[in-house]
Amino acid sequence: MTAAPSADTTARAEARVEGECLRVVLGGRWRITETRPAWGDALASAGLARRSGETAAPPRVRLEPAPDLAGWDSALVLFVGEALRWCRGHDAYCDLSALPAALRRLADQLTGAEPPTDAAPPEPMQNPLATVGHAATDVWHKTGEIAAFVGECSLAAARVARDPGKFRWRDCLDEMQQCGAMALPIVSLIGFLVGVTLAYTGAIVLRQYGGDIYLADLIGLAMVREMGAVMTAVVLAGRTGAAFAATLGNMKAGEEIDALTTFGIRPVDFLVLPRVVALGVMMPLLALYANALGVLGGMAVSYGLLGISPIAYWHEMMVTVTQRSINVGLIKAVSFGLIVGLAGCLRGLEADRSAAGVGRAATSAVVTALLLLVIADAFFAVAFNALGW
Repeated sequence: MTAAPSADTTARAEARVEGECLRVVLGGRWRITETRPAWGDALASAGLARRSGETAAPPRVRLEPAPDLAGWDSALVLFVGEALRWCRGHDAYCDLSALPAALRRLADQLTGAEPPTDAAPPEPMQNPLATVGHAATDVWHKTGEIAAFVGECSLAAARVARDPGKFRWRDCLDEMQQCGAMALPIVSLIGFLVGVTLAYTGAIVLRQYGGDIYLADLIGLAMVREMGAVMTAVVLAGRTGAAFAATLGNMKAGEEIDALTTFGIRPVDFLVLPRVVALGVMMPLLALYANALGVLGGMAVSYGLLGISPIAYWHEMMVTVTQRSINVGLIKAVSFGLIVGLAGCLRGLEADRSAAGVGRAATSAVVTALLLLVIADAFFAVAFNALGW
């Protein structure tokens, strides 16, 4: 038979009100397997009775250890956790500074790991006009950020034009290899398949009117003026733009960009400009390559499906595709390359300093680039139509 614990080692919590402070002295041995007081017992011993369904709470609660606090385990942690929850529910300050540090840490972990007892109330429905206003304000701010970044890059380009020796040519050449030569396989596949798709789609209509030969005109104009530049830009937005954002985001998380700023080096000059120039140079070359592959894809379908010889296909295409049409595609390609590079670098410099922030920056770079590509393509369509091109 186990002997009962003596009175001097039994866990106890002596509480009394001193002015505006509830002082609770903890003594004895606190074991989870032995009898111990609860927080409600301590309140009752201090004379804090319930009034009108609520407990009259002092603004301050202080827990102190008694000299005979022999030992404790999770029983005392649970008691302190009850005290913390009671204080939070009654807007009272709980002073645990006198308790052991290990006990405070465990009590904080216990209360912090508890799920909220009450679900947050649903947010009230906003006025539709207010929602539209907030969205318009957000778009205005984001447009201002993009405009400011473009202006900063323009100033950096002007500084490089005055002193080309300060431009990082080696970095630019490395980026040209990454976004140009290394992108040839995926651009080849996309360009060829776009030409094949256009050929099959155009053949459905043209063969009904006996205009099979005009399929060469359709594919040539579509690839040279539109699809070559657009599809190449879309591929590089997902491949290179996201890579730019991830690289700069990692550098920001590792405080490398802060180090450059500390040394007086402008991040736009050092990091952004070589990448943007590389994309601006390589995009038209990749677009011309995609145009050639698209024309070859259309030629293969025309020969296999409609029986048009490659020579007849080529001669008919050259009648419609002029140097002006090629220039239109090149202008779009250069502009799209600059847009993809600026979008990727902007989102990378704005990334949060965390791994999740880098992922969000890469995603945002692709979305921003695609949105701006569509807007720019619509602008070019209207502008070239007004110019008669």
